[in-house]
Amino acid sequence: MTFSPASRARTAPDTVNRRRILILGGGFAGVYAAMRLEQRLKRRDDVEVSLVSRDNYLVFQPLIPEVVSASIGLVDTIAPLRRLCPRTRLYTREIDGIDLSARTVTLRPGARPRPLVLEFDQLVIALGNIPALGALPGVREHAMPFKSLGDALHVRNHVLNVLEEASIEPDPDARRALMTFIVAGGGFSGVELGAELNDFVREVVRDYRGLEPAELQVVLLHSGDRILPELDASLGRFAHRLLSGRSVEIRFGTRLASATASAALLSTGDRVAARTIITTVPSGPNPLLETLGVELQRGRLPVDPHLAVPELDGVWALGDCAVVTDPRTNRPAPPTAQHAIREARCAADNIVAAIDGGEPSPFSFSALGQLASLGRRSAVAQIFGIKLSGLIAWWLWRTVYLMKLPGFDRKLRVATDWALDLVLRQDIVQLKTDRTSSIAAEHFHEGEHLVRQGDFGD
Repeated sequence: MTFSPASRARTAPDTVNRRRILILGGGFAGVYAAMRLEQRLKRRDDVEVSLVSRDNYLVFQPLIPEVVSASIGLVDTIAPLRRLCPRTRLYTREIDGIDLSARTVTLRPGARPRPLVLEFDQLVIALGNIPALGALPGVREHAMPFKSLGDALHVRNHVLNVLEEASIEPDPDARRALMTFIVAGGGFSGVELGAELNDFVREVVRDYRGLEPAELQVVLLHSGDRILPELDASLGRFAHRLLSGRSVEIRFGTRLASATASAALLSTGDRVAARTIITTVPSGPNPLLETLGVELQRGRLPVDPHLAVPELDGVWALGDCAVVTDPRTNRPAPPTAQHAIREARCAADNIVAAIDGGEPSPFSFSALGQLASLGRRSAVAQIFGIKLSGLIAWWLWRTVYLMKLPGFDRKLRVATDWALDLVLRQDIVQLKTDRTSSIAAEHFHEGEHLVRQGDFGD
């Protein structure tokens, strides 16, 4: 065995006399900041843009609920970052640490088992938030978060699995728990997921011999007094009536308090036997923010009107991890995709201005509107102050998001999926990702390094 001395961390290749812009986060804010910088900088050789993302794709979050029902293909909701940002250096790594004084970011070891250190002149923090499940007893162990593409696939497989189990379960109480689905959260994510899930299970249940649609129970929990509080009250009431008419049980003033493997305990004291508990709340800040030595506001980074972090030269914050004040209302901007995209464009323009000695522009944006899908050919929408509901809102929802979906190939794929979904039955295949367990053998030639000093072990 041959050892080769090496330092414990390696530094990315230096770019002489280049300004280094480093973006942390592969969500809407981070990716659209990179895209905007590519537009502004074009092929300038004096600036290098790098993006750190855990995944090599951007998830188009509004369409994630349709992955559960397979109304659209699994990969049709995601766009490859290397095609969205072809001139940006991409690092698909987890972030281990941020050192603002040294102006470096340390990435977790990859193929070479040692950390990678990136240096920056301008840093964009767009890390988003993460599910915060640990605050409620049993929720981390027995509830399923719904935030990522992997979460959607897991929920789909789980739902199909409990239907399989229910079809052969002789005990009526156990069968009832298997056919009860609880969704916690009455905002956009919870309502859209609950509506899509309800349509899905009620359509596919007829494929399971011995199961009846009347046995299904989909329960939506919401702490407020109306669902979709982000929209006009009349649209929230329309959504309530429509979902209730489709047999969704909506419980207002109710939170998920704790969970076990077989039941959900609610804030009202009720216990609901269920083998499926999905939570779209709560979410919390990325723990990396707490290591920056900056005073946070409810776990998020404060920014000035130009989206720069005060008293930190060349550090910017966007999206869910930043407190961006709307100058019109003097309230924090909502954590929506359209706000994140506009923040990304503003920050990118201001970074270019900072590099070129120009004047930054304050962030200002008026939301064009908001839309929420309610499942089978129905939605609610509030666009330019106009309130729409039903079929026309559903058509508008699909049209708007199809236009906003990045990449022509993804637009074509999703349009085809939706067209086929109108005439074909829902698929009930479980897409399991289990691998055959094995011990892998490797071959080495004489003189090859098996391990180097400083390498991290598994």
